[in-house]
Amino acid sequence: MLVLRLLNVVAPAYFLCISLVTFVLQIFVFIPSMFRDPSTTSLFSPALLHGALFLFLSANALGNYVLVIQNSPEDLGKDFYLGKGAEVADWLDGSRSPGSALPGTHFCRLCARVTQRHDHHCFFTGNCIGSRNMRNFIMFCLYTSLGCLDSLVAGMAYISATLSMSFADPLAFLTLLPHSISQFFSGALLSSEMFVILMLYLWLGIGLACAGFCCHQLLLILRGQTRYQVRKGMVVRARPWRDNLQEVFGKKWLLGLLIPVQNVESSYRRQKEK
Repeated sequence: MLVLRLLNVVAPAYFLCISLVTFVLQIFVFIPSMFRDPSTTSLFSPALLHGALFLFLSANALGNYVLVIQNSPEDLGKDFYLGKGAEVADWLDGSRSPGSALPGTHFCRLCARVTQRHDHHCFFTGNCIGSRNMRNFIMFCLYTSLGCLDSLVAGMAYISATLSMSFADPLAFLTLLPHSISQFFSGALLSSEMFVILMLYLWLGIGLACAGFCCHQLLLILRGQTRYQVRKGMVVRARPWRDNLQEVFGKKWLLGLLIPVQNVESSYRRQKEK
């Protein structure tokens, strides 16, 4: 448990550090290298368009990241009757399922609360993912993946121009790291260039991981399930996939794709207000 709590603090700091390094490289290294003559650059030059795209992806990723943290799942332990003589400690093993609680409720040891439609605990946000912040979490994964892909393409273009190499051969990227390590220790490669090459592989790994996680999460939403329910083997009531999507993304789903907006209210909150 101590290791998990430590990871819950270190992982968000690691993500913010990677985000800061990516922003600095893009704004102060990659994009300026695209300008051949800034005095004659047109308004719709590739460099300016790339900069606008990167800022759009970064704003959405960071905005949804903040909303995931702000929109913490409700603490149902304060409002639900857990049964005679039952305490929150009875939820520690995740096996207790009182009839008064909604399906998919779960007590998280790290957050110390019972949440509705618990999916999983995200260490990179230091928060549980549930009904209130599921949409923002998916948008965060989506834009993080796109931002890493954008940084990967820009970084490859920068390395190609700096080292006068071509990535036309698909094997060129796979052999880039071992060749770069040998050149770095022989003194033929600068430390700054080696750092950018290492970041290329880091962006590739994070981008693929976020894209895969986002696709997996969407498939679960279409089936009306959460990762916690799948892990526990819980049977969910079959519903049309359109209803499952609307429950998470709401009717104004297109707005959430363009700008970071607060997630729709959970069904529990709407029931409580009625």
